[in-house]
Amino acid sequence: MDAIANTVLVGVGATAFMDLWSLVRRRLFGVPLPNYAHVGRWIGHMRHGRFRHDAIARAKPVAQEALIGWSAHYAIGIAFAALLPLLYGIVWFRDPRLPPALAAGLGTVLAPFLLMQPGMGAGIAANRTPRPAVARMHSLATHAIFGLGLYFTARLLAALC
Repeated sequence: MDAIANTVLVGVGATAFMDLWSLVRRRLFGVPLPNYAHVGRWIGHMRHGRFRHDAIARAKPVAQEALIGWSAHYAIGIAFAALLPLLYGIVWFRDPRLPPALAAGLGTVLAPFLLMQPGMGAGIAANRTPRPAVARMHSLATHAIFGLGLYFTARLLAALC
């Protein structure tokens, strides 16, 4: 399988793994599911030059925001999966290792901490939320799960090919 196909499949698989974690987290701990419509709303406002909001939930809704948000969620997962062959070479797909996948997953937490959360009104690393430390721990755990998803999906693909 070529590098692009591997990257897409691993990115989709890791993102789906992360979404399954969100369902487990909700069931076991009562943590609300992520609202990707808010991500779509944030992205939708960008075309009008608005990149930062005080509270994205109070921003004017945009057409198809849920579709935009979910599509962006998976596209970002695919883009993050591209870190592995870029940093470790295409050989990583043939023999995936857990440490690079976990490192990539944990490294991706910088995107919400430094870009998405500030842009959507939560502040840098969720510092404007009611419980920043809890929000940060959920973000770190979710991105570690994404890293595990990168690894497990790549292992599955390597075994199948």
